[in-house]
Amino acid sequence: MEDRNSEIALARSAAPESISRDAEIMVLGRDGYETAIKGTNGLVCIVERSWTAPIDDPGFWNPKGRAPICLNAAAARTYLPRTIKKTGLILAGRTKAQMIEAIAAAIDKEELPPMELGAMCYMLSKQGYLSDRDGHWHPHLMFFVFTS
Repeated sequence: MEDRNSEIALARSAAPESISRDAEIMVLGRDGYETAIKGTNGLVCIVERSWTAPIDDPGFWNPKGRAPICLNAAAARTYLPRTIKKTGLILAGRTKAQMIEAIAAAIDKEELPPMELGAMCYMLSKQGYLSDRDGHWHPHLMFFVFTS
C-alpha cells in the first residue's frame, strides 16, 4: 500500500492543493491506470511514465521517468484516453512501433477523441523526474494543441 500512497501523493503534487484535493487520482496498476480516489471537480491527476513522452524522446523507455500531471476536465476527456491506451499497449508487451501504429489506427477510427479546445494540465511538482537530461523539470502549465 505504501507504493500506492506514494503514487497518490506524487500525482496530487502536480497541481496546487486547492485543486488536487478534489481531483480524481489515478494510479498505475498491473493492467494500466485505475482510479484510486474519486474526484468531484472534473480534474484528474496521474503520474505518467516515460512511454508517454514524445516518440523520438531518447528517454522513452527510461524506468525512472515519473511525470506528475493534473489534467483539467477537457484534457481528462481527450488527452487522458491516449495516455491510458498507450499504457495498456506497453503493459501488454507491445513494441514502440506497435504502440504508434495502434494509436494512429485508434485516432483514424475515431476511437480516441480529438483534443478538446481548452485542454490543459498542471505540472507543478518538484518531485517528478522527466528524464536523465532534464531531471526534475521546472513547474509549468501545458496547453494541448493538436492539428491534423
